[in-house]
Amino acid sequence: MNLLKSTGTFGFYTIISRILGYLRDILIAIFLGTGLLADAFFVAFRIPNTFRRLFSEGTFNAAFVPSYASEMVKGKKQSNKFANDIFSLLFLGLLLITLLVQLFMPVFVSLIAPGFVGNIEKMEIAITLTRITFPFLLFICLASFFAAILNSHNKFAAASGAPIILNIVLVLILLFSNSLGDTMVYYLSYGVSLAGLLQLLFLYKFVRKHYSLKINFKIKISEKVKIFFKKLLPSIFSSGVTQINILVGTIIASFQASAVSYLYYADRIYQINLAIAGIAIGVVVLPQLSKHVQSKKKDKIILIQNKALELSLLLSLPASVALILGSEQIISALFGYGSFDETAVLNSSLALYYFALGLPAFALIKVFSSFFFANHNTKTPFYISLISVFLNILISIYYFNEFGFIIIPIATTISSWFNGVLLFVFLKNKNLFSFNKIFLIKFFKIVIASILMGFIFQFLLIFFQNELAFEQKAKSFYLILSVLLGLGSYLLICYFIKAFKISDIQLKY
Repeated sequence: MNLLKSTGTFGFYTIISRILGYLRDILIAIFLGTGLLADAFFVAFRIPNTFRRLFSEGTFNAAFVPSYASEMVKGKKQSNKFANDIFSLLFLGLLLITLLVQLFMPVFVSLIAPGFVGNIEKMEIAITLTRITFPFLLFICLASFFAAILNSHNKFAAASGAPIILNIVLVLILLFSNSLGDTMVYYLSYGVSLAGLLQLLFLYKFVRKHYSLKINFKIKISEKVKIFFKKLLPSIFSSGVTQINILVGTIIASFQASAVSYLYYADRIYQINLAIAGIAIGVVVLPQLSKHVQSKKKDKIILIQNKALELSLLLSLPASVALILGSEQIISALFGYGSFDETAVLNSSLALYYFALGLPAFALIKVFSSFFFANHNTKTPFYISLISVFLNILISIYYFNEFGFIIIPIATTISSWFNGVLLFVFLKNKNLFSFNKIFLIKFFKIVIASILMGFIFQFLLIFFQNELAFEQKAKSFYLILSVLLGLGSYLLICYFIKAFKISDIQLKY
């Protein structure tokens, strides 16, 4: 396996998905803005979307891939039996959860958006929309199961491309229903569930080459299946801790008007980098790392771990610098149109600024967690993540009245750095990770390249400040130009100071 090429494949389809996601969010910002309907829709969309991220962005892989890889060694019959037992239990469990939540939806929405309770109109809309979007959870979790099987066979294209379907469906609805006014949010909600079903069918088409699906409701739960489900909850919680922190933030933010929307738009910006710098690398590394752990190839393990960490920092550090420097211009250029006014730009950009400070930590959590998961250890990252979430909640609630919604990205960033540092400390203490000779030199070069790129990007923002002003129509063009010039300068600096070598692309891991 080639780490860079596999990450590139995963990253390419993820970027396509994110670009379409931005188009979707720009249209939502134009037509809905940050008012009552937008808040209600984002709450309804946040739950299935959080579960999509929790299951499909590497977290289901964390428990499934090492176990499935162990069964693959024994032959296709054994791996198929194991996978079918998991699928049957997963299907029944998800179906039961979906039905129960539909029955008790008012209680459920009051728990995830307690700030809506005093506003009857907003609460009723949120309940209705969440009823419509919730089946997405069932479809997307089962689709993630198929994606995990494909990833186990080092097939990353279809799994990373599947989320494109959701964005295509929602963009089409936005383009063809913009004249419907307030009823548009209902069409969008139906589109979410439809997209989940389409993704499930799309991945099933590809997974049939590697796996024969047979649903069996008379399941004998074997010891292997028990072990898998014991690992599943800790792995979802620990690998998806950033998403859990964001969900916690959404719940707390519901007490302030439009705050849910501000956080949503800020969250959308940094997610494109996190998808590659953290999620893609974690997903791609896990199958191969699990195999080397199984065969106890220590040299290969150290090489993969160091390259994964190096690549994560190579991608996340410059992105963090750029988002910190240009948070306001980025939000304005991407979303500052129509109903999305200057106040919305200012508040969303403030949230983005503090999220950007935590971006490297968000990525490192994904990468460090995969090192634990490859060693069948889900408990350590689970306990660390649990402490991190409690820290996030404590800071957010204690300071919310004083600082308002902005404390949420601050708390998320603080708790994430705490999480990342603790993961690193425990990896070292358990002898599950060690630096090779070249890593520290590469890290120093990446930091230098990121700082120099920051100076160049800051110069470009000042040079184009008039063109990037809120009222300018072509501001998105100048933002894209500034980003491309900044990215180009970063790559050139990395090449000349040898922070990255062309030969790394050909290196097998």
